[in-house]
Amino acid sequence: MNAVLDAGALVAVDKRDRIMGAMLRVLQRDGVPVVTSGGVVAQVWRDGSRQANLARILSGVDVDALDDVTAKRVGELLRDNRSDDLVDAHVALLVEPDDQVFTSDEPDIRVLLRTRKVRARIIRV
Repeated sequence: MNAVLDAGALVAVDKRDRIMGAMLRVLQRDGVPVVTSGGVVAQVWRDGSRQANLARILSGVDVDALDDVTAKRVGELLRDNRSDDLVDAHVALLVEPDDQVFTSDEPDIRVLLRTRKVRARIIRV
């Protein structure tokens, strides 16, 4: 089982949200791998000198790059879902059955996972 973070989760970390911070500490304590999309990092990263908390958290997160093979899978998922948010689609592709997804965009992620026929626990942040 993995924990997959979307932009809303990283924004919460950046804003020092105590609940999100506590959830990440529990995941770390339990040895749960935490992953996100490189696109998510691009959405939230603005100034490393002012985002020390985010930088610290990202050092323990596996950031998945959008290579040519993955980009094609993202495009196919967008086609199948009739949507156009490539970052949400990439996040949805990172999710495996029974993963936890930390998101502020629950409806869009839920639809993308339904399109993929992947069941996961969605945690709203």
